[in-house]
Amino acid sequence: MNDERAANAVDKKIGQRVRSRRLEIGMSQERLADLLGVTFQQVQKYEKGVNRIAASRLHDIAAALDMPPSRFFEGLAAGRGAGVAEARKDYVDDVLATPEGTQLMSLFASIKSIRVRRRVIELVKALAEEAADGKRP
Repeated sequence: MNDERAANAVDKKIGQRVRSRRLEIGMSQERLADLLGVTFQQVQKYEKGVNRIAASRLHDIAAALDMPPSRFFEGLAAGRGAGVAEARKDYVDDVLATPEGTQLMSLFASIKSIRVRRRVIELVKALAEEAADGKRP
């Protein structure tokens, strides 16, 4: 039985975007919870996509995170597909939802030299290929 009120892939993606933005601006879950008048456990549930976020609450979250509410929906597929929340295979939000991803993006953005940025990309690409090769038998 499919419960229409249960969280789905879109709810999870919106939760990831809440977490990503919160980490981007250096806000704790406790601080966001205080601004919203909820417990930090509720913020955790929102960010994990366990609990759906009502429209009015999403509006409050957007205000607390100083971003337009529409940003939560950018790039999401129209309609309700088979559990796929993204129209394209773009996992930037997934990466930015981690502390390491946020730190990497911040540090990368601080590099002014195009040459150095390209070298960083080459390094990360080589490391990713090496990691992928290590998983193969």
